[in-house]
Amino acid sequence: MASHSLPGCLDQRCPQEGNSIVQVASLFNQLLQHFPRTEFGALVKKHAAEHAAKGFTCWTQFVSMLFCQLGRADSLREICNGLGCCLGRLVHIGIDKAPCRSTLSYANERRPAALFEDLFFTTLARFRNQQGLGTRNHKFRFKNKLLSLDSTTISLCLSLFPWAKFRRAKGGVKAHVLLDHDDYLPAYVVLTEAKRSDVKLANSFVLNPGSIVAMDRAYIDYALFGRWSMDEVFFVTRLKEGAAFEVIEECEIPQNRNILADQLIRLTGAKAQTDCPGLLRRIAIWDAENEREIVLLTNLLAFGSTTVAAIYKERWQIELFFKALKQNLTVKTFVGTSENALRIQIWTALIALLLLKWLHHLSKASWSLSNLASMLRLNLFTYRELTQWIDNPMGTPPLVPASEQLTLGFS
Repeated sequence: MASHSLPGCLDQRCPQEGNSIVQVASLFNQLLQHFPRTEFGALVKKHAAEHAAKGFTCWTQFVSMLFCQLGRADSLREICNGLGCCLGRLVHIGIDKAPCRSTLSYANERRPAALFEDLFFTTLARFRNQQGLGTRNHKFRFKNKLLSLDSTTISLCLSLFPWAKFRRAKGGVKAHVLLDHDDYLPAYVVLTEAKRSDVKLANSFVLNPGSIVAMDRAYIDYALFGRWSMDEVFFVTRLKEGAAFEVIEECEIPQNRNILADQLIRLTGAKAQTDCPGLLRRIAIWDAENEREIVLLTNLLAFGSTTVAAIYKERWQIELFFKALKQNLTVKTFVGTSENALRIQIWTALIALLLLKWLHHLSKASWSLSNLASMLRLNLFTYRELTQWIDNPMGTPPLVPASEQLTLGFS
């Protein structure tokens, strides 16, 4: 019986499986299958992203920018030349030929970055519905949604990015992220100029009652805390030095823990008392590793002090998220200088990070996310079955079988 290959697949014979035929595509092809073309086309239509387009599709643009991230390309030349080297395999990923630098540059400058923003959140929702991203590392007894709020600044050369003026001789943009600790991926992302205040952006995030938000002192705003308390949204943050308050009650301190004090307090500053009149909680913790005292402020009155301390420690996961984004993807050098091009590159970086997180969760091999990103970069156009590759990336690929076409004996 004749075998029928899938588009973009090679029939390969695995030595361990005798004469069986294994149909595989390139790793890049298999990753792109997580972006259904019908769904992608609907998003393109929603944003009118191909209005007056002349041949260069949004799919080709997306494949090029995703290659930029997963292949760690630092320029338009590297993207176009890198894809051009794989010319015979490009049809397998849905494009006819490698784009020209000027065409890709024009598309990044003109086509709406909101398309890629929608694509990220649509794909993230699908992964979450399929429960393909794992669970949070720290197991808490409570079932409340745990979130972290923070931002990271990406420095830019002011002469190349004059629209992103930050300081007198420095440019930059800022990514404000609300991280969901169920899978350590964003619930919300807002990209702004670097000079935008962190605390003002906190008001733009919609939080459900019962949510717990961990954040640092940059987000201290007593009016915001007052509104959250009324909406039954909980927070854990650091108390400002010199904050005026009175102690209402001393709570019992657990034995043999790092808790130095646990107090119910009320803010006494004139404005603070008006903005946040309810009872709050002050918990002092001894950080043995850095030999310092950390003082927390929270409206979680019913939780144990050690649980509150663990919640704040869990905030470190958002720092690891920013570290993974900056170390493993192309967000420090940009292939375009317009604001729209920069936004497209950051959103495709987040899409690439989503794929890496999924692969890292799926893999049974004990390797770090950075090693996974590095190995994937070197094997994007390798023809291996993806789930087998992530478990044994150093394994021998299946051998290409000899042709089984019979020769017809014409006389």
